[in-house]
Amino acid sequence: SYFLRHARSRNYVSESEVCKLESVPLDFGDYHPLKPITVTESKTKKMNRKGSTSSTSSSSSSSLMDPLSSVLDGTDPLSLFAAAADPVTTAPPTDGARRKRDKDESSAVGSDFEPWSSKRGEILARYTTTEKLSINLYMGSEKGKATATGSAVSEKVRTRLEELDDLEEGSQKELLNLTQQDYMNRIEELNQSLKDAWSSDQKVKALKIVIQCSKLLSDTTVIQFYPSKFVLITDILDTFGKLVYERILSMCVDNRVSLPDNFSPESVNDTAKETCLNWFFKIASIRELIPRFYVEAAILKCNKFLSKTGISECLPRLTSMIRGIGDPLVAVYARAYLCRVGMEVAPQLKESLNKNFFDFLLTFKQIHGDTVQNQLVVQCVEIPLYLTLYSPAIDWILQCIAYHAPDVLLTEMMERCKKLGNNALLLNSVMSAFRAEFIAARSMDFIGMIKECDESGFPKHLLFRSLGLNLALADPPENDRLQILNEAWKVITKLKNPQDYINCAEVWVEYTCRHFTKREVNTVLADVIKHMTPDRAFEDAYPQLQSIIQKVITYIHDFALLFSVEKFLPFLDMFQKESVRVEVCKCIMESFIKHQQESTKDPVILNALLHICKTMHDSVNALTLEDEKRMLAALINGFIKMVSFGRDFEQQLSFYVEARSMFCNLEPVLVQLIHSVNQLAMETRRVMKGNHSRKTAAFVRACVAFCFITIPSLSSIFTRLNLYLHSGQVALANQCLSQADAFFKAAVSLVPEVPKMISIDGKMRPSDAFLLEFLCNFFSTLLVVPDHPEQGVLFLVRGLLNVIQDYTWEDNSDDKVRIYTNVLHLLSAMTQEAFIYHVDKVDSNDTLYGGDSKFLAEINKLSETVVSQILDHLKTLGKEETLKRQSQLALYFFNTILAHGDLRNNRLNQLSVSLWNLAQKHGFADTKTMVKTLEHIKRRSKQPEMSHFSDLALRLPLQSRT
Repeated sequence: SYFLRHARSRNYVSESEVCKLESVPLDFGDYHPLKPITVTESKTKKMNRKGSTSSTSSSSSSSLMDPLSSVLDGTDPLSLFAAAADPVTTAPPTDGARRKRDKDESSAVGSDFEPWSSKRGEILARYTTTEKLSINLYMGSEKGKATATGSAVSEKVRTRLEELDDLEEGSQKELLNLTQQDYMNRIEELNQSLKDAWSSDQKVKALKIVIQCSKLLSDTTVIQFYPSKFVLITDILDTFGKLVYERILSMCVDNRVSLPDNFSPESVNDTAKETCLNWFFKIASIRELIPRFYVEAAILKCNKFLSKTGISECLPRLTSMIRGIGDPLVAVYARAYLCRVGMEVAPQLKESLNKNFFDFLLTFKQIHGDTVQNQLVVQCVEIPLYLTLYSPAIDWILQCIAYHAPDVLLTEMMERCKKLGNNALLLNSVMSAFRAEFIAARSMDFIGMIKECDESGFPKHLLFRSLGLNLALADPPENDRLQILNEAWKVITKLKNPQDYINCAEVWVEYTCRHFTKREVNTVLADVIKHMTPDRAFEDAYPQLQSIIQKVITYIHDFALLFSVEKFLPFLDMFQKESVRVEVCKCIMESFIKHQQESTKDPVILNALLHICKTMHDSVNALTLEDEKRMLAALINGFIKMVSFGRDFEQQLSFYVEARSMFCNLEPVLVQLIHSVNQLAMETRRVMKGNHSRKTAAFVRACVAFCFITIPSLSSIFTRLNLYLHSGQVALANQCLSQADAFFKAAVSLVPEVPKMISIDGKMRPSDAFLLEFLCNFFSTLLVVPDHPEQGVLFLVRGLLNVIQDYTWEDNSDDKVRIYTNVLHLLSAMTQEAFIYHVDKVDSNDTLYGGDSKFLAEINKLSETVVSQILDHLKTLGKEETLKRQSQLALYFFNTILAHGDLRNNRLNQLSVSLWNLAQKHGFADTKTMVKTLEHIKRRSKQPEMSHFSDLALRLPLQSRT
């Protein structure tokens, strides 16, 4: 009892003044660490590490050193790592070699050129087949036949022909009846075999594999799979071309120095040139046209090692070689591959690419010839489907030609396409490959050309889709916009096939949203509903319908306007599959949270979004993942925060009550609602300036009741504890004293239910630290809670102490004693004449009791019990394995007495000295901490009325660990 009978009397105002930091006037001319710093680079000498780089602050009076540059010796460690990992050569990296690789990797064309790799996945996904496929696998052959005879043929040529003939003389095994996936797996095996053969120095075997793969491109027996086959085979050709180029490049290293960035053939050594020529001679010996063409095209870049004009001479020759390919589909993909390689190695040689395309135009009529027609009859393929097989190749050729091409050239190509009959296929590729701005500016011309196309070949709706894709990227002339929409929609709305219709409508919705009002958007949505509802056609078109919703909300950010679009909500009703419906609702809510700048009370928005949020909430079940629940709750909470009825607080509370009934399965939403209602009560208090009328007092009691009813439905025990405390504080601030008591009693009664372990982010953690933190906050609040007239003195504090006493703590935990020590802080504060803080318009115990001796006697009884518990626990820690904990707790209790006790009392002074000695007794005290504590006591002794600290400091010895 002597602790609080001799609690230090506090003057909080003067203590606060003493503890304030000394204010120092700042001269803004001086350097300040938060000022922006401009780093200027200077030349660094490798011999000198110090002061090699300077950085200058924006303040002219200060010059700083850049700590990063000063230790680098002028080198960049990241570049060194990158150079060390370079697979091409083992030579030391030079700046030239680094720049060279960077340039090679980032290609000679700009980032605005869409690379082939971005089209690859789309082609593989689109051109599939269920028919059986066949493939020839290279098995290797031991026999070698010399097919070249006569003294005129050199030994080298004979050897080459023998090697290549191995492939044709029974070294293959044909695999039949493969599914598409099996076929793709076999191709991947060939790709791996190529790499393995190369790495094991079997270069001829690698070449044979590439030749064999190239031959597959002449096979069109399963014609609808041809574009995907082209993608797979050319991947192998690309790998081969890269391996050959890097091999020859590695042979050009002289004196451990690799070739410069833009090397000339003169700097290539003879060995490298000989190897390069050898490859070209080997390829020239291939008898069949198609593999000879593809393999030479694959290593086209190697011409750089032989002559400056090598590539420019080869391109026209390879272009002419394609004229020998009879099948127009095979020929057009060969042209596409040549354009692809040409753009990578010599994008400046556009003339050859243009010639390639004009050659194609000359042979265009072959597509509609008898040979092709007969082939299609055999394979049961319709002409519209057959024509779509050309699209990837023609699109790519045109993209290469149109890249940075002047409008004059594009116009010339467009005119040439116009003159050809049955030109819908070409027209579609022109619209896919040419710049969107070029197409948009001539939209009416293209619509005219589309109208003239023959309907029997390439479908017109695909042409309008291609036009729509361009108009989504670039704006047509303003005067033409409505006419364009009318012309396009006339064709689109007549489509009978729902899949064709939705593929086209999806594209034109964006054009409509971009340039027109809600009336036109509503008309388009109505038309989509009309086409997709019969026979539940919408079930096969969820991706397109989702895309339409996404486009509408991308362009309409005013949600009052969006929900006034009559057909918007009926459009949402088409999403009958729950998972898709929820995804769409999430998109809408994300857009609302992102774009809604001001809070709203618009009934149209509220009803629509409540319906959408309810859909998301109702999708939650026992199998829903926690991450998904969190995401849905965050979206619903974002909506709840954006709802405000201004000063109509009762309407606001009604909204929260309705939301609670709708979203009861998502705990984070209930937590948000409790916080929102508490905020509403505090807003009411702010408006009334703390002086509640009868009406507002009843309203805040209703808010408090909402929280009191809702909290028990939460599962997380610490969430409940913290919300009871928070809501109790709000009730207290609004002078609802009995309600505040109810919250605090509920919190006290909940403490025994706290489990030893709790789940945090999916991992089990001890709960002691969280409970300790909560109780400290609780004690801070209990200081200002007035006693109930019908209950005993400090009934809440007593109740909480009883609960803490009965709680089962871990055997190796000192948290219970730490809590008791914090209780002493609270009891000390309660003995003061005026408490350190108060709640406005609420009389705390300092006012109610006025320092009454009976009240102080009750506090002393409590403190006696608490101190005895602390000292008893310290005695139990006397065993060897717990001495360190005893030392820490003794020092913790010592600091409590130092802060809150009146050390002029001899018994208290003696207790503090005993605790100090106990903390150091067994050598577990931290010497630095003890020294700093002693220095603090000496400083305190110089303050007014603290001279007795000098005597205390003399009685506190510092013991060394020895």
